[in-house]
Amino acid sequence: MSEQSMKELLEQEDMPDIQERTVVKGVVVQVSRDEAYVDIGYKQEIPVSKRDLAVPAPDDARDVVKVGDVIDVYIKSLGGDNGGSLSKVEADKMAAWKDIEEIQEKGETVEAKIAKEVKGGLVAYVMGLRGFIPASQMELHFVKDLAVYVDQTVEAEIIEIDVQKRRLVLSRRKLLERDRAEKEEAVFSAIEPEQVVRGTVKRLVDYGAFIDIGGVDGLAHISDLAWHRVKHPSEVLEVGQELDVFVKSVDRDAKRISLSVKDTLPDPWVEKAEQYAEGDFIEGKIIKLTDFGAFMEIEPGFDGLIPMGELAEKRIERADEAVHTGDIVTVKVLRIDTKRKRISLSITKAKRDADQADIKKYVDEHQSERAESSENTEGQVEAHLDWLK
Repeated sequence: MSEQSMKELLEQEDMPDIQERTVVKGVVVQVSRDEAYVDIGYKQEIPVSKRDLAVPAPDDARDVVKVGDVIDVYIKSLGGDNGGSLSKVEADKMAAWKDIEEIQEKGETVEAKIAKEVKGGLVAYVMGLRGFIPASQMELHFVKDLAVYVDQTVEAEIIEIDVQKRRLVLSRRKLLERDRAEKEEAVFSAIEPEQVVRGTVKRLVDYGAFIDIGGVDGLAHISDLAWHRVKHPSEVLEVGQELDVFVKSVDRDAKRISLSVKDTLPDPWVEKAEQYAEGDFIEGKIIKLTDFGAFMEIEPGFDGLIPMGELAEKRIERADEAVHTGDIVTVKVLRIDTKRKRISLSITKAKRDADQADIKKYVDEHQSERAESSENTEGQVEAHLDWLK
């Protein structure tokens, strides 16, 4: 046996029990821009490339470690010209997996940094470990564009771990559900119908708006967003907008709250109706004929109904026997029902009252003429008697 072979044999006998695919402690003995040399008690110091020092890989290895640092490294392989291959990143991951398992056992949460959107969800990193948040586990509702979460850090719960497969699945939804349950209990114990509360527009859908009122979302149907017709909620509301809302109804069993925006605003119909009184005579245009009468526009956006029996003195079967769309007519206001928002009008009573007014005017004028004539006659008689005297 040669002297060199004998030396190597003696060195191997003195080496500690170091095996591949294990984690050991080592001392950093040299650092350059691209790598660090670590002494793990092997026959030679082994280099660790900068991509094996940290994730993401640093521009300079000296930004991660310095000479004298004691670090944990994973032995990827031993032997060869470099003495083997080590990884601090892998050692950190193994430690992190152990910590993650303990966190799950304790039922604790983790901070997850969203890295990117992928098919079916989001990639997030927790303690350097790559995890996955399914799209269904990100929010309580469907999210169309998950990209808005990229670069955000969110609190999440661990729902699945497989260390061997390096599988980590997270959920934000479970935390949101628990938080919502607590807030729901507080809101539903205090809220009552016909209250006016402060809210924030959470999201807009084709059929209305979901408005957060203290951690619980209530729905304001599109018909309750404004007094005028709205084609889409975005015409009158925007996400994040704060506003007062009227509580229409509360279903504690189904956990549903119906809200109204328009009921906190002045009602244009009522404001216009206050300008008129029962018995008033007004002029307007016929805008629609129905089986039960005709609608007359009193002013733009404000109309009243002329019932079939109030269209003509004689009995008619159809509204077009008395009026046609576009006709300008004079009507008398019969009733104003502000609660049901209805105004009842009459053409016949307007004509009848007008005829009576004409007759009264004629009678009054005729009586005035007779009185004047009588006064003139009496004056002439008195004058004649005075002359005779």
